[in-house]
Amino acid sequence: MTNHKFNNPFGFTGLDEESGDIIQLVVEDDQNKGDDQFPEQLPILAIRNTVLFPGVVLPITVGREKSIKSIKKAYKGDRIIGVIAQKTNKTEEPGFKDIYKVGTVARILKMLVLPDGNTTVIIQGKSRFQIEEEISEDPYLLTNYQLLKDEGEIPKKESKVIIQSLKDAANKVLKLNPEIPREAQVALENIENYTFLTHFLSSNVNAEVSEKQKLLEINNPKKRAEKLLQYMLKDIQMLELKHEIANKVHSDIDQQQRDYYLRQQMKVLQEEL
Repeated sequence: MTNHKFNNPFGFTGLDEESGDIIQLVVEDDQNKGDDQFPEQLPILAIRNTVLFPGVVLPITVGREKSIKSIKKAYKGDRIIGVIAQKTNKTEEPGFKDIYKVGTVARILKMLVLPDGNTTVIIQGKSRFQIEEEISEDPYLLTNYQLLKDEGEIPKKESKVIIQSLKDAANKVLKLNPEIPREAQVALENIENYTFLTHFLSSNVNAEVSEKQKLLEINNPKKRAEKLLQYMLKDIQMLELKHEIANKVHSDIDQQQRDYYLRQQMKVLQEEL
């Protein structure tokens, strides 16, 4: 399998944990209602090329031995697992030093064992957490942890303004990138919850893993939205520049074609004369 980088914002994409291959991502506006029971210790699943956010549903294909063990352990029990991004996708057997300290507690919705020995799981992010104590790395990563809560209230009027700003930026990205499926715009239009909108856009924004990780680690929801908006505006600038270059190249090619046509016409006229 080839190694691909996330380059399709809001494109409903996921990844292959072992190779980094892009597969499929869906989202679900499922806010944590407080009725989830999390264990005292978390088995950890290290993933490459993206960051899992609360509310997002992500299919992941795992092939590394430790990953499979942690997944099966969680699936046989409460189906709860900690998902943390790797600092670099080149690490084949990540330990605690190779992953970030903040991740997302996730519930395993479904597990499929494939004929090639790999395992595909569909997980849903539930709540942000931070590693408190590294317990063991064998047979899989196991940790004590602390759940992270958002800090600070956002006035309702200000929340509406931020939501609209994020949606306006997202719609501009959708307009500038025709490759993004229509489903993305439909999903975006139906999201009204401030927290989930931020998580949804953070998950899909065209940014480096380290930048997405920064978003996950921000506890203040307003600051998280402002940082997200910065990334989105940067992406819009890049897309606009790409369009300008493409239009200029297209214009140059058209001019060359016109010049060639005129030269051919002159040649024919000269021959006739």
